[in-house]
Amino acid sequence: MSTPTPHISAKPGDFAKTVLMPGDPLRAKFIADTFFEDAVLVNNVRGIQGYTGTYNGKKVSVMASGMGMPSIGIYSYELYHFYDVENIIRVGTAGVVDPSLKVRDVVFGMGACTSSSYQNQFQIPGHFAPICSFELLSRAVETAKKMGVDPKVGNLYSSDCFYDESMPLGIWQKMGVLAVEMEAAALYMNAARAGKNALAICTISDNPFTGEETTAEERQQTFTTMMKIALEIA
Repeated sequence: MSTPTPHISAKPGDFAKTVLMPGDPLRAKFIADTFFEDAVLVNNVRGIQGYTGTYNGKKVSVMASGMGMPSIGIYSYELYHFYDVENIIRVGTAGVVDPSLKVRDVVFGMGACTSSSYQNQFQIPGHFAPICSFELLSRAVETAKKMGVDPKVGNLYSSDCFYDESMPLGIWQKMGVLAVEMEAAALYMNAARAGKNALAICTISDNPFTGEETTAEERQQTFTTMMKIALEIA
């Protein structure tokens, strides 16, 4: 396959080596409008907005992933394999699993547990443990501390279901999982298979145990700490 791909209309060279990847296309636009200089729209297929510009003199890109592992699986695969992208940093939202977490805390996904069958395509004779890039993680932790942010580092739970009738979060809580989201495991597996780098930086947007939650507008426009951390390590 060559570029453009079935899902990305950008030309070779349009993307930087590092791409920030929120789920929401409007959050991608917000990042480009707020932090980039000379931002250029390089993709808008299916409304999945992708932009490239500069941040503190560095070329950097941002593109939405959509929701869920099948969606981020498509976009991260095409970026890694057809656009020479080396690093994808997910900047997304997550729900509380560890009761010590509060809404708006920032979490770094060192690993990503999952109930998904995404790994089946690789025909692995066992259970693969998806982990992030240690280089990106260590730089993110250092950057966060310089910014006065106390990052929570540990396992995420990547679920295929937003409305999950099996109610598994209490069990994952017993295993020390920090937060639940829907994309990191597939991203980490794609990065591993491509020999590339990935990291999920998430802001806690809601607490499924108490019902506390933020609005869509707040998630889109006010979770800037994780964005700044990701941009600093891009």
